[in-house]
Amino acid sequence: MHLTDARWRSASQCNAEHCVEVALTGGQIAVRDSKNPDGPVLLYTPSEWQAFLEGARNGEFDAQRLSE
Repeated sequence: MHLTDARWRSASQCNAEHCVEVALTGGQIAVRDSKNPDGPVLLYTPSEWQAFLEGARNGEFDAQRLSE
C-alpha cells in the first residue's frame, strides 16, 4: 500500500514525546509514530478503529486498568 499521498493528522493533545498520526487511506485507517514517519505503519479496518476509539473513551487502556 502506498502512503505517500496520505493526509496524516495528529491528536490535538499531541506533544513532543507522545504522539501518533492517523490517515484514512484505501478504506483503512493507517497509524504511525510521528517521531518516525518513515517507520512501520499499522493498518486497521474502520470497525477495528471504531472499537479502539470506544475502548479509549471508556478507559479500557488506562494504566490502572491494564495492570488488573
